[in-house]
Amino acid sequence: MHPSDMFETPDAPEASPSATPSAPSHDLTTLVVPLLKGVLYRDEDTALWAALLKLQVRVRDYVAVLALDLVLDEAEGYAFLRARSSPIDDEPKLPRLVARRPLSFQVSLLLALLRKKLAEFDASGGDTRLILSRDAVVELVRVFLPAGSNESRLMDQVETHLNKIIDLGFVRRLKPQAGSVGRTAREPVYEVRRILKAFVDAQWLADFDLRLAAYQAQLDKPEAGAADD
Repeated sequence: MHPSDMFETPDAPEASPSATPSAPSHDLTTLVVPLLKGVLYRDEDTALWAALLKLQVRVRDYVAVLALDLVLDEAEGYAFLRARSSPIDDEPKLPRLVARRPLSFQVSLLLALLRKKLAEFDASGGDTRLILSRDAVVELVRVFLPAGSNESRLMDQVETHLNKIIDLGFVRRLKPQAGSVGRTAREPVYEVRRILKAFVDAQWLADFDLRLAAYQAQLDKPEAGAADD
């Protein structure tokens, strides 16, 4: 599966008796432009999020003209635009406003592992924020690597893949938190963002175990090639 894609709000003028519910500070432009740029998160701009909830019907109608759908998860607190599926054969093919971003196999695998970890975390009924250290992420991947893989190289690869996933908006880098068991003040810490659930869905997870053998075979090939260099 290839995840499909992925705000400074002007000051509100003084309210007047004639002001309408859709105040000038939050019109379609101030909502659609950020959505075209990426994901809108409730915790990053609560005022903009509230305006989106109020005007979501108008936003849906507006982006529909651009062959886009608004995906809004009020419970999880995120919203983004998704390109509609291919048009009917006799209709002209519209250019994509939201581009697809092909991912390497290793990044796709790490996304799948993080999604599965998020599902396990949710099932535990604990906190709503899944926060992992870099070492914890490395351990997720290590299971699928040949025994004796170079530790330094593995760390570098995981950080490279994590940076790509951060760019995609599925993970957020946090300030290191000292004091936790096995964690130093300098160790990178990451939050798995809940929007990942919208891109790696439950059906994909249902097939996850069946795909692991294929993943293992794919991962062995680069390692074998590197050993020959």
